[in-house]
Amino acid sequence: MTESPLPFPAQNNNSSEAAGKSVSGLRLVDAIGVAKAQFGLVTGLTPHAVTGVRSRPGGGWSVLVDVVELARIPDSTSVMATYRVDVDGDGELSACERLRRFTRGATDS
Repeated sequence: MTESPLPFPAQNNNSSEAAGKSVSGLRLVDAIGVAKAQFGLVTGLTPHAVTGVRSRPGGGWSVLVDVVELARIPDSTSVMATYRVDVDGDGELSACERLRRFTRGATDS
């Protein structure tokens, strides 16, 4: 059985973060687009879904991206993975790591 990544801890957000901006001014929606695009370029994998986002201390965003790592038939047995993709305040990819692998049909318990 695979383990889920730990959820992002609750944070006290200041007014600019609550409005969708980090300290650097990079908007959340822009950070998601940048994370997906740069992740795809670096890994060659196509992002399937964004399953979490949080602001990073000091600016930037951390985005959880799900991808299909191994397509199988039937589709419900495909191997998926969740990656954490960190984008700095300038919109540049600063880190990327796989957190977990799971089959598409699996649910968290």
